[in-house]
This record gives sequence, C-alpha cells and structure tokens, in this order.
Amino acid sequence: MKRKKWMSTLLLVLGFVLYFSVNEPESAYAMHIMEGFLPMGWAIFWWVAFIPFFVLGLRALRKITKETPELKIMLGLAGAFTFVLSALKIPSVTGSSSHPTGTGLGAVMFGPLPMSVLGSIVLLFQAVLLAHGGLTTLGANAFSMALAGPVVGYYVYRWMMNASGKQKLAIFTAAALADLSTYVVTSLQLALAFPAEQGGIAASFLKFGGIFAITQIPLAISEGLLTVLIWNWLQSYSTNELALLQRQMKGVKES
Repeated sequence: MKRKKWMSTLLLVLGFVLYFSVNEPESAYAMHIMEGFLPMGWAIFWWVAFIPFFVLGLRALRKITKETPELKIMLGLAGAFTFVLSALKIPSVTGSSSHPTGTGLGAVMFGPLPMSVLGSIVLLFQAVLLAHGGLTTLGANAFSMALAGPVVGYYVYRWMMNASGKQKLAIFTAAALADLSTYVVTSLQLALAFPAEQGGIAASFLKFGGIFAITQIPLAISEGLLTVLIWNWLQSYSTNELALLQRQMKGVKES
C-alpha cells in the first residue's frame, strides 16, 4: 500500500513537471527582469534593499546547519525545487512569459530568511547558466522572488495554521500566494522604474501586472497543488526530518 501511494505521488509530480516543460516556449522573455533593463539607480536600490536580508539569511542557515545538520538534505530539496520550477517558462497571452517560483515549500519548512539565500543562489545560477534575469538586476529579482514571495508564503501558512489547523490547505495557499506575490512585487518594481506618462506609477503597475496575470493565476494554483504533493511525499518518506523541522519552527516562533 505504501509503495502504491509513493508511485501515485511520483506520477502526479512528474505530470506537473511535464506540463510545465511541454508549455515552455523556445524563445521568450522570462519574468525575471533581464540584464540592463532597470535604470542603474533602481538596480542599486534593490541590491541595497535586499542585502541585509541576505546577511540575516546566512546567519539563519548557519544556525540550522549547526544545530540540526540532519536538515541539510531538506535545505537541498528546497533549493532544488525552487530551481526546477522557476527555470520553467510558460507563454503568456501578451507575448511575454510567466513561470512558477517554487519558494513556498522552503518558506513553509524553514521560514523566509533561509529562502532569501537559497532563492538568490538559484537566481544567480539561472542568470549565469540559463540567461534568465541578469547580474545587475539580481537584487531586484531576489527581492521579489527570494524575499517577498517567501515572506508572504510563510506568514500566510502560520496564520492559516493558527486559524484553522488544516495543514494541507495552509501549504497550498502559502505556495500559491508566494508565487502570486512575487509577480505583484515585480510589477511594482517595474512601475516605479518606468511610470506611465498618463496615470504614472499606478497605471504602469496595472499594465505590468496585466502582462502576467492571466497565465500566473492558474500557474499559482498548479504550484500550490504540486507543493502539497511534495509535502505528502515527505510525510511518507521523511518523517524524522519533518519532525525536526516542526520542532525547529516551534522554537523560532517562541523566540
């Protein structure tokens, strides 16, 4: 019975990955803000805004690996999940593209600060190896995907767990909103850098947000479902690690 459950979960996960892969366009502009697109002043601003959280994230990771080295493999899983999902591009009706972010799982497991480091490393590798995003815009991309998304996902998860205690629903909602909030922040970043002549920042925000909205909502729902499937798999085959995670997160809340 356990083997059947594992196989069904694996098939569902592979189905989601196949869906994302088949829909990947051969040529498209990724959601990550591309190299040189932001004015230098804004590129520096987002670097400065992100770096303090990156430093705090390094401290959080050091604490996790020192106190519970058994969780290193779970950190690797969170980073790999983020890399795979955020590397897949889905065509948008506007001619641009959207993609999942994959940061909700790590945010639920470790909180937002460790994900600021894991997410920024993922974005660095994608910029260098896949030409997704860029180095000058890495601060802006990391702020939206590696910080804002995990912060929203983590606090939504905690709130829903306190309010209802329904973990699967909380994980689904956290992952979906972590995805959507990344696009909201990216739209705001672009609107601040390029306000519209008519309507200013607000009009520009609606324009950039509309570029991704139609494709991103079903993507966020799909990412939420996939994250729940991964969590189910972890509950079946990594119970000791999840128990360690829960004790650690409880200690974070109390402190």
